[in-house]
Amino acid sequence: MDNTLGGFLQSRRARIQPEDVGLPPYGRRRVPGLRREEVAQLAGVSVDYYIRLEQGRGRHVSDAVLDAVARVLRLDATERAHLRDLARPGQAHTVAPVPGAVPSPAVRPGVRLMLDSFHDTPAFVLGRRMDVLAWNALADALHGFSTPGASRNMLQRVFLDPAAGDIYPDWSAVAAESVAYTRLRAGRHQDDEELEALVAELSTKSADFRRLWDDHLVKEKTYGVKRLVHPVVGRMDFGYETLALPGDPEQTIVVYTAPPGSASEERLRMLASWTAKSTAGVGGHGGRDCPGQGADPAPDHR
Repeated sequence: MDNTLGGFLQSRRARIQPEDVGLPPYGRRRVPGLRREEVAQLAGVSVDYYIRLEQGRGRHVSDAVLDAVARVLRLDATERAHLRDLARPGQAHTVAPVPGAVPSPAVRPGVRLMLDSFHDTPAFVLGRRMDVLAWNALADALHGFSTPGASRNMLQRVFLDPAAGDIYPDWSAVAAESVAYTRLRAGRHQDDEELEALVAELSTKSADFRRLWDDHLVKEKTYGVKRLVHPVVGRMDFGYETLALPGDPEQTIVVYTAPPGSASEERLRMLASWTAKSTAGVGGHGGRDCPGQGADPAPDHR
């Protein structure tokens, strides 16, 4: 992840054409989009200063310069925040945890109880490296988090599981969204060695991950649609919501919902019924005694 700032700026200026910003498209261009000189001119900074910024040498860059560059490159709100994170390592724009809160990757007992209370809804806790830290019985039945040998990292599942294309009908969209979210988190935590190791592993083992990572797209993961094919009950289309935990902003609860009266809701009920029967007498409904609901540490990617 060396000089991620330079890679991000280069990728953003590559998508802006000269005519988009009122410049004549003169001369033969060796690279797509705007030249560094043109970005500097439009942002009102010297060419040398912008080049140093793109090379990761722009120490103590001001808000005014970052705002000007963001305006020229037409960055949205998420990209602007990402630019600031990259330009100012160690000053990530995250919410401070509540004093006395249990730090990640530990999941508070109250959060586990809340997951178990969602009897008819799949729900799980996701850490900042896309590790699944805890889940309820229905999420386990849907994703198989407690299956021996199964990865509990969603990125590894998407890019390294040969069956991922069968599980996710919209695999390309899921893959792009997952990488864009991870890019955003990596910008906020540039000193996270475990995340860096995970990125290195996936870049080595998956050409698709490497290609998407090099695109430098960033995106929050707040809500959307998730389509899954389960080997027992078939395809289900969910809406999902991600809820940040006030006591630990590095953890989010992911909740799947099915539209009332839909085929997906009926299949989810079938899965819940099957799960309840299979877990009867093995620790009670909700899966509090299943693997992963204890104090398991997050996977080590080093």
